[in-house]
Amino acid sequence: MRTQDFTDLVAPLRGELHAHCYRMLGSVHDADDALQDALLRAWRAIDGFEGRSALRSWLYRIATNACLDLIARRGRRAMPVDLGPSSDHAVVGDLPLTDVAWLSPYPDARYEQREAVELAFVAALQHLPGNQRAALLLFEVLGFSAAEIATWMDTTTASVNSALQRARATVAEKVPPRDDQPPADARVREVVAGYSSALERGDVDLLRSLLTEDVTWSMPPLPHWYRGRSAVTEFVTTIAFTCGSWQHVPTSANGQPAVASYLRAPGDDVHRGWSIDVLTFRGDRVAELTAFIGAEHFEAFGLPVARP
Repeated sequence: MRTQDFTDLVAPLRGELHAHCYRMLGSVHDADDALQDALLRAWRAIDGFEGRSALRSWLYRIATNACLDLIARRGRRAMPVDLGPSSDHAVVGDLPLTDVAWLSPYPDARYEQREAVELAFVAALQHLPGNQRAALLLFEVLGFSAAEIATWMDTTTASVNSALQRARATVAEKVPPRDDQPPADARVREVVAGYSSALERGDVDLLRSLLTEDVTWSMPPLPHWYRGRSAVTEFVTTIAFTCGSWQHVPTSANGQPAVASYLRAPGDDVHRGWSIDVLTFRGDRVAELTAFIGAEHFEAFGLPVARP
């Protein structure tokens, strides 16, 4: 098969395969690497593909094994909440932890159900061994049978079912129950606009009105994080309101509302990409704010790294 013919053959599945690799690995960069490796493996093996299984199933098998190999080499991705308890007061001079492999936000959820890439779910998956992670995703999200998964992972159906049972228990412990009535789109837009306005204007009362009482705020790669409206607003007034001028652009990440935050530090002449802030709702308020700091995230989201 010609290279172009292979490229055309797999093109319709690239998006959903990339989303699968992201869920497995918790990193857009690692998902890029795993998908590239998987497609190279598939290209080398395509002449031996006899069509006894669907192309989609065959590619998912290869992509899953590429992810498992990467997990074995690189380990799991973390969030600040995994490293220790929340901080009661604003930590001035908090420094990034560069020796931690951090979870990253996902810019495109068109190929999957929204809950399959939500931040809490992907973060919970990182607490699972690779085999449990793969079994849960292949069975619960993608709908493959336990027998198929057992064949792909060179194990037994009983082992897959056992892995599924353990994985479900861990994820249920880590992921908060979903709201039966998510906020209306108009309320989401109102909160996103209010969040942006509050930071740009230094309006702490507006910000407080958008948050649940037990809201959390974390900022990977910074290790410290905050729980509760009082601790969060103290951090914001002490640090966020005082570090320069903000601009915000609404976006989405992990199938959730998000904001791209741009900061113009004192003495700078432009606003530079600072963080992708992912908003998790409970009811009609924000229960979790995760600000993924780093200009490198902006390229993945197709956003400029600087604004006037």
